[in-house]
Amino acid sequence: MKVSLFITCLVDLFQSNVGKATVEVLERLGCEVDFPEQQICCGQPAFNSGYVKDAKKPMKRMIEAFEHSNYVVCPAGSCVAMFKEYPHVFSDDPKWRGKAEKLANKTYEFTQFIVDVLKVDDVGAKLEKRATYHTSCHMSRLLKVPDAPIRLLKNVKGLEFVTLPGKEDCCGFGGTFSVKMAEISEQMVDEKVNHIDETKAEVLIGADCGCLMNIGGRINRKEKEIQVMHIAEVLNSR
Repeated sequence: MKVSLFITCLVDLFQSNVGKATVEVLERLGCEVDFPEQQICCGQPAFNSGYVKDAKKPMKRMIEAFEHSNYVVCPAGSCVAMFKEYPHVFSDDPKWRGKAEKLANKTYEFTQFIVDVLKVDDVGAKLEKRATYHTSCHMSRLLKVPDAPIRLLKNVKGLEFVTLPGKEDCCGFGGTFSVKMAEISEQMVDEKVNHIDETKAEVLIGADCGCLMNIGGRINRKEKEIQVMHIAEVLNSR
């Protein structure tokens, strides 16, 4: 099965290890992974800030970048959700609407692809840690993918999984929200870190790099000994 990797800005610039883990897991599961080099930002920062017209240029670039891909897989629920928004953005543009719909229909979040397309619940991972999982807003509310990550994590050998209290609550990142509403964002992420403390987890796992960057940053500033891992890294553990 041929798969194109949508790497995302955060993975490309800050968390390349997540991209590597994503590729290695997919290849072990029998996928042939390629990387369209013309891909750029999906346009989400501009779109979420209200600059829809400006966001259309990178959106068109991304549509063209993955036009010939069979499947597009991405290790970030928020960026996949942005692709799913493309058909609405171009609903009044006959030239791009159809292309946007095709891209949206063949794009999957990493764990969603493994569970729903590859039909795999156990990737053979092993991690002997006590861990909890942060359910990101985009994954659960927009993509409607709340269960795939949990199904995979519960089959990781040696992993003691603990449900995170208030798991449905936002971590306070929200992209530009954390910049425009910094004081509120700080209170939200503090609450999230407090809940993580309650689980006594050694590892916090997530599927959205933005959330992990936000929560991980707060964990570091509070000098807590909690490791932060993307789910791709966990599933790539041996």
